[in-house]
Amino acid sequence: MKKDFETKFTGWAFILAAVLLWGGWILSPHNVGEYFVASDFASIGENVWYWIWMFRFHIFGWVTMGIAMFALWTILFKSDQRIILLPGIGMLVVGTFTIAIAAAYYYNYGAWGVGKTAGKSAVEIQEFMDSILFTNQYVTCFIRFGRIFSGVGLVLLGAGLLRGNIINKGISWLTIVLGAAAMGIILAIPEYYETYKPLFHVKVIWLLLMGIVILRSGLRITENE
Repeated sequence: MKKDFETKFTGWAFILAAVLLWGGWILSPHNVGEYFVASDFASIGENVWYWIWMFRFHIFGWVTMGIAMFALWTILFKSDQRIILLPGIGMLVVGTFTIAIAAAYYYNYGAWGVGKTAGKSAVEIQEFMDSILFTNQYVTCFIRFGRIFSGVGLVLLGAGLLRGNIINKGISWLTIVLGAAAMGIILAIPEYYETYKPLFHVKVIWLLLMGIVILRSGLRITENE
């Protein structure tokens, strides 16, 4: 089993990603849905700077998850299962940063919208809401495909981990099931947003478990000769 500075860095990166993602989400005074509604800006405006900082933590959770995946990539690069593992990690990184970019939209528009709607009449606020709907449509597409890309990556990563017996088999299967569930919900359910929400929390738990197991048990790497 490989247990050294590399695995420690990787394990802690997974744990930090989970803490930032979950902390930013749970401690936020208001979470925006798939589309902005007028009441979002009033709620954000009640404590806008606190909301901004919690959203920053959340976004950096996605960034830290990307760092954790790149770190895992460097460890698994010589694995005899790398033909499965590396494409999986690559797709997961692409999906993660696509979601991070989409999250940045909600962060920016949420804070900006507070000022744009302050003191406006109901008609003026509705005009503003209509003006951002077009952009919001694009962003929901980013979220949808970011999650699908991540799902594909998780399935491949889990298959590689399982086939190479690199980490606990339970986590390997959880990785596969989480990825398949993400793709299935988004592709099969038209109004997927509320249905998908629990998977965000499952993904955070997966990050936490990955970090803990890597720190405690390391990774079993079998290299090609």
